[in-house]
Amino acid sequence: MNSKIEKCCVKDQTKTGKQTRDEQQAIESVKDYYSNVLKTNKDLKTSACCAKDSIPENVKAIMKDIHPEVLSKFYGCGSPVPPALKGKTVLDLGSGSGRDCFILSKLVGPEGKVIGIDMTDEQLEVANNHISYHMDRFGYDKPNVIFKKGYIEDLQAAGIESESIDVVISNCVLNLSTNKKKAFSEIFRVLKTGGELYFSDVFSGSRIPEALVKDPVLFGECLSGALYIEDFRRLLTSLGYPEYRILSKQKIDLNDSEVKQKVGMIDFYSITVRTFKLPFEDRCENYGQVATYKGTIEEAPVSFVLDDHHVFKVDESIPVCGNTSMILQKTRYAEHFDVIGDTTLHYGLFDCSSKSDSNCC
Repeated sequence: MNSKIEKCCVKDQTKTGKQTRDEQQAIESVKDYYSNVLKTNKDLKTSACCAKDSIPENVKAIMKDIHPEVLSKFYGCGSPVPPALKGKTVLDLGSGSGRDCFILSKLVGPEGKVIGIDMTDEQLEVANNHISYHMDRFGYDKPNVIFKKGYIEDLQAAGIESESIDVVISNCVLNLSTNKKKAFSEIFRVLKTGGELYFSDVFSGSRIPEALVKDPVLFGECLSGALYIEDFRRLLTSLGYPEYRILSKQKIDLNDSEVKQKVGMIDFYSITVRTFKLPFEDRCENYGQVATYKGTIEEAPVSFVLDDHHVFKVDESIPVCGNTSMILQKTRYAEHFDVIGDTTLHYGLFDCSSKSDSNCC
């Protein structure tokens, strides 16, 4: 890799230990923006931090039981709620007012567990004030959700143990991290082998000029902290996980004239991404494997969407690359698929036909 590109990709993101002065200032700026500047999601200047994805029907049904204050103070750019969560332990990074945590609380069921991490006292207060309300609505005898104050770059300090989490989600928060490499490193530390990272966030079509990164409004609006999509790929690869899948991608509208004047020359996208803690290859390799979906995921009785170009219909046999085969055999989705073939024979690169920018087949 070109050393100049690599340095730009992880600039100011590889420091460990105590936060730098710039990181501390950025954190305080975000806290102020989400505690004092924004009172509800109607105060946002752009569409970056508001859900645009099509919300699954099962999630829509749960949304009706979410407290109005929780909904009004929630800031997100998508609907990062994967299927097959019953009985699982899920971690929500930057949980805010708790909307996604309470949705997950219903989906994991009384035997599952949901942990929300946030650094903003005001948001945590809203979330904690409504735990009992949601447990009553869901008919649970005891809470299965807990909110903790902490930083996504240091989950260990918040008491999140290694290999303890089945699924990590995040909704328009990772772009606000002042040390993205540390944040993603922590995610893979706490995930169990085969665990899933499923998140929606803002990405950019080019790198953000340093002067704009420090703009408090642009940063708070989830724009100037956005990762250039290619640098995101490089970051994951540097951590040993060179594979991710895109489920949806939508361009963000910059309707505010002040914001558009500052950063209108850059394209921003709300993207929903998933990846797994698995030993992926960095290219799609062909081993002649074939996968068949059983139709046994409760939320997906007819077809299962892995990404924007893998839709598995019930009882339909589909050729898959080695990485896809691994996902379907080494994660919580394994019981829902039959996969024929192994990696004994190799036939070269798999014929990829991705609809998006993901570096996968």
